[in-house]
Amino acid sequence: MLTYQTAGESHGKGLAALVDGFPAGVPLDSAFIDAELRRRQGGYGRGGRQKIETDSAEILTGIWRGVSMGSPILLWVKNRDYKIDEMPTPTQPRPGHGDLTGSMKYGQGIRPILERSSARETAARVAAGALAKLLLRELEIDVVGFVSGVGAVDLTPDAATETLSAQELREIRDGNEIFSLRPDKDAEAKKAIDDARSAGDTIGGLIEVRVSNVPFGLGTHAQWSSKLDGRIAQAVAAIQAMKGVEIGAGFALAKTPGSLAHDEILWDASLRSTRSLGFVRPTNRCGGLEAGMTNGCPIVVRAAMKPIPTLLKPLRSIDLATLEPVEAAYERSDACAISAASVVVENVVAFEIAAAIVDKFGGDSLEEIKARMELQQKTLELRLPR
Repeated sequence: MLTYQTAGESHGKGLAALVDGFPAGVPLDSAFIDAELRRRQGGYGRGGRQKIETDSAEILTGIWRGVSMGSPILLWVKNRDYKIDEMPTPTQPRPGHGDLTGSMKYGQGIRPILERSSARETAARVAAGALAKLLLRELEIDVVGFVSGVGAVDLTPDAATETLSAQELREIRDGNEIFSLRPDKDAEAKKAIDDARSAGDTIGGLIEVRVSNVPFGLGTHAQWSSKLDGRIAQAVAAIQAMKGVEIGAGFALAKTPGSLAHDEILWDASLRSTRSLGFVRPTNRCGGLEAGMTNGCPIVVRAAMKPIPTLLKPLRSIDLATLEPVEAAYERSDACAISAASVVVENVVAFEIAAAIVDKFGGDSLEEIKARMELQQKTLELRLPR
């Protein structure tokens, strides 16, 4: 199994991601991992913390001569803003944060809770996801995430983007500060963020991730805990501030008749030797997943991010020291972190796809995985009528 755990606090010494089950033989491109970490720090609407930190990941274990060894890999992202022992302990919990519940649950006050529940922790998840992308890159699987909405500003990409390559999508996304596929609406999205900041408020948004060239049969229908759509949904929902996850057309299907909700199955003999095996869908409302398994279509995942709960104009709260009404505490924050969040969502999805690859094809090394993927392709082709 390919798994990871994270450790570290917002103002602690740093953040760690321990990745276990990563196959041997994968070139470990530190520059690529660092580039993903820099993307996470970018985007419009970020706060002062990003001016302090310049994230990079040190690969402490599991590497030999620039290649993975098959043993656990420890990624370390150092915090420049290390001052956890000097930080005050607020007593005014923020609505929408883990302050109240965590302080009551663990009995140590708010500081230990906000330090670990902070979205700063996602730097470790991005590092782990970027590592997983290095495996996917060797298998010609592409993962691209982007912003599809900022507050009330709709940034849904044009239908024409569905025919673009992953590299073309990345070029459009990376060409604007919102990280969307609608650069023509960049100014409108920025204004929404600026208006929120001026009002002492925050706004959220929508994120979409597309995974292309995925092989048939990742995940399984046989056990609920192994369904790939469930694993992806859990990974995305566990990201700070995420409050909704959908696969494919998702929630819209609840209002759609069955005749218009499902993807008809057609056949194109010229595609028989591709990963789609020649099966063609005029639509992809299922988002590439049926009964918990990949069906040859691109995987499409969307996530809804709520506004950040730390407000310049705080909401009402209760002082835990006196139980008197007060305004909630303020910690340095962003007006909108949807662009950064899109990088996080993209990378946690990438890790789940890589984990599903390892589950499906096993193998201690990249060489074995490639060989087994080729064997599966030939086996599937033999199952088709001649």
